[in-house]
Amino acid sequence: MTRMFSEVTTTWNPVVGCLHGCSYCYAHGLALGRLSHLARYRDGFTPKLIEHELKRHFKGLVFVSNMGDLWGSWVRREWIEQVLVAISHSPEAAFLMLTKNPARYHEFLRSLPPNVILGGTIETNQTPLLRGNSPSVKTALGIPPFSTLTPPPPHSSRWAAMMALRGFRKFVSIEPILEFDLDMFVTMIQTIRPEYVYVGYDNHGHKLPEPTLKYTKELITALEGFTEVRTKTLRNAWWE
Repeated sequence: MTRMFSEVTTTWNPVVGCLHGCSYCYAHGLALGRLSHLARYRDGFTPKLIEHELKRHFKGLVFVSNMGDLWGSWVRREWIEQVLVAISHSPEAAFLMLTKNPARYHEFLRSLPPNVILGGTIETNQTPLLRGNSPSVKTALGIPPFSTLTPPPPHSSRWAAMMALRGFRKFVSIEPILEFDLDMFVTMIQTIRPEYVYVGYDNHGHKLPEPTLKYTKELITALEGFTEVRTKTLRNAWWE
């Protein structure tokens, strides 16, 4: 599987699945497509704990749950606790977390091992693009009709949660980048005090409300004034 971040040594999915229902999610397409033969995706993108993954040991940089959101509001507390215990058994590795619900980090501050890097996805400072809870949407995501999608928190809430984290390594992912207000967005990211920021465009042709490449480069220049910027897919907006 293609790694989301080039620096990552390996990906690790002790918890898979997501109920955020984001319109541009690549992971649910994989779960319902070329990975659908795997037992863990027998129920589509329904969240579940993969217990045998908890026995693995790692070195290097590990990206946790690229096929789900470990910190989603629907994830059982005991699942997260088991994952954190497993992380503590690999002290030579660093574990990269990424979520659209960073407020959940605050529930586990006393349990977080020192070798985690806490990330938050903040694609814009404007209104996010969300799916609904219709049966057709759930069918497309491979989620049982009795489940309720839980749209990710607004970007203002994600920002506040990331800003309030103290004493941990932090990063922000602006991917896929969406239209934004430059000055306000830069200020938001700066107050988080991230160690680094990823910036990249959608890779999967969803025709999102994207900023021009010129405007994105202005954002990158502004961010470089206070943090490291790691660029991913940079291209003209699909409509340019």
